[in-house]
Amino acid sequence: MTTDSTTPELTAPSASSAPPADVPPDAPEEQPAPNNLQWYVVKVQSNREESIKEAIEKKVKIEGLQAGFGQIVIPTEKVSEMRKGKRYIRERKLLPGYLMVQVEFNEEMLYLFRETSGVGDFVGAGLNKKPLPMGENDIKKWIGQKDGGISPTTETKASPYSEGDRVKVKDGMFSGMEGAVKTILEAKGAVVVELTIFGRPVPVELEYWQVDFA
Repeated sequence: MTTDSTTPELTAPSASSAPPADVPPDAPEEQPAPNNLQWYVVKVQSNREESIKEAIEKKVKIEGLQAGFGQIVIPTEKVSEMRKGKRYIRERKLLPGYLMVQVEFNEEMLYLFRETSGVGDFVGAGLNKKPLPMGENDIKKWIGQKDGGISPTTETKASPYSEGDRVKVKDGMFSGMEGAVKTILEAKGAVVVELTIFGRPVPVELEYWQVDFA
């Protein structure tokens, strides 16, 4: 009696019979996140604009809110003035006490600003009221377009008067009176003149065009 020891031939499965690879369906291409940054005006303590700007930028990094923050601009202009026969160029703030901020306005950003020392509030904001973002014309006027936000640098003429100058009022209810310039208010285009009224020195604010050298 013989035994059939023939081993059945093993064949590799064909490619067509291989189980399909676990390939996920085509995913849609990743779209960039929408840019919700807009420009707003924030009221701050005057003469502290630079330090407040730095404090806000630092807090944004610490709290990880960079995605909702763009930049802060302090609008300035270059002013030429003559002193002792020499021309000097200096920079002055166009809007003392205000910052232009590019942010995504939300509760986190509002809280960050309000909790920063020296910050008042977003201009136009109120109880349960969101501030309106700046319009295109205001953005062009106060912020400019170069590099996404360069302060304007229009050269303007400085005050023709200096502290201590004797001037004569040529317009208004104090017309004809003379006094000394005590303060220059370049942002307003005005001077404070000390006039003698009823025998007492009284500081009076007058625009440049209202006075002339005595």
